[in-house]
Amino acid sequence: MKKLAVLLAVAVSAVAATGALGSSKAVVATGKTSLGTVLTNSKGLTLYIYQGDSATHLGCTGSCVANWPPLTGAGVAKGGTKAADLGTIKRGTGTQVTYNGHPVYTFAGDSKAGQTNGEGIVLAGKTWYAVGPSGAAMKASGKGPSTTTTSSSTGSGGSAAW
Repeated sequence: MKKLAVLLAVAVSAVAATGALGSSKAVVATGKTSLGTVLTNSKGLTLYIYQGDSATHLGCTGSCVANWPPLTGAGVAKGGTKAADLGTIKRGTGTQVTYNGHPVYTFAGDSKAGQTNGEGIVLAGKTWYAVGPSGAAMKASGKGPSTTTTSSSTGSGGSAAW
């Protein structure tokens, strides 16, 4: 019974994290961090890309989205972002925003604008990076990747070119 309750809680968290997929406009803007200028959501939270994703495969699924909520809906470019770099990938019954071909996420460990606590975290052997306005990973110099015990359903498929 306890196991069922835990599974139900994870499922509810995943649904809450993804919201009503594809039903809203998702702002992609820019903001300043210790890494430099990065992409942010409408609240100024840093957006991240995951090496386990590709333009056609989502590597962060299942319980992963509780810690890495995907930016969902239709992307709207603000600030220093380019509308031409916005796109979407199918996620469940909705869509997830992509930037320069990479699906983008926030990190549950960031609570205010300018934080980059998800930078360098390794999940299932692949690394998370804050994403810059060009769509490239903002690899922190001098900050080695950290590890996490968060699990993910990674499935099969390729990973993005880094």
